[in-house]
Amino acid sequence: MPVIRTSAIICTVRKHGENGAVVRLMTPEHGLQAGYVRGGLSRTLRPVLMPANLVQAELRSRSADQLAGLTVELAQSRAPFFNEPLAAAAFGWATLLTASVLPEAAAYPRIHAALLALLDLVCASPSARWWAKAMVEYERLLLGELGFGLDLSRCAVTGETGNLTHVSPRSGRAVSAGSAHGYADRLLPLPGFLIGYEDAGWDAIFEGFALTGHFIERAFFGDRRNEPLAARQMMLDRLKRVVA
Repeated sequence: MPVIRTSAIICTVRKHGENGAVVRLMTPEHGLQAGYVRGGLSRTLRPVLMPANLVQAELRSRSADQLAGLTVELAQSRAPFFNEPLAAAAFGWATLLTASVLPEAAAYPRIHAALLALLDLVCASPSARWWAKAMVEYERLLLGELGFGLDLSRCAVTGETGNLTHVSPRSGRAVSAGSAHGYADRLLPLPGFLIGYEDAGWDAIFEGFALTGHFIERAFFGDRRNEPLAARQMMLDRLKRVVA
């Protein structure tokens, strides 16, 4: 009987049966894992099975194609931050995106580490600007790790490495200011913080979200414009209210 004992980040919780739950969690060495928690919707376990919480998990399955039984012990609760609408939206989007796009049981240690750091930053940042920048970078990391990386190192037209200002919405490659002249309305702005040119102000951060959002939608969701992208839009709407 395969057994996995690991620390994990709760990503999604779905009702299953009368009082059980199917939980997807991100682990450092075993990637995204799914398991059934008996009584997962009980008063005892609901505060534990919240997205962004850290747990010690044990997964047991009789075979590789069977949904594992899952037991969890709370290691770190982020429940207090769910009282803050903006933090709750950030938790919801980051964990839902992770659970929606990663293949199960494939190790992605960089994604696990980045997700953990991002969730910590949401809790600790004195300003949402800091974690919003990190969220853009996390979205870019996911694209890259799953084979849809953006090439922002040099201009797709000339090969030059300086004065990169835009990105092709088709190829995901950077374009220099000179090459973008006359075509800028067909390209996506490239915020300087993604290539180390400058700090990230709010305008640059929202340009970053527009850039990664274009490729996230195309690569992962296609016509499925329902729950995952709705969660992202809710986060962006709340961020815009903070800035306004």
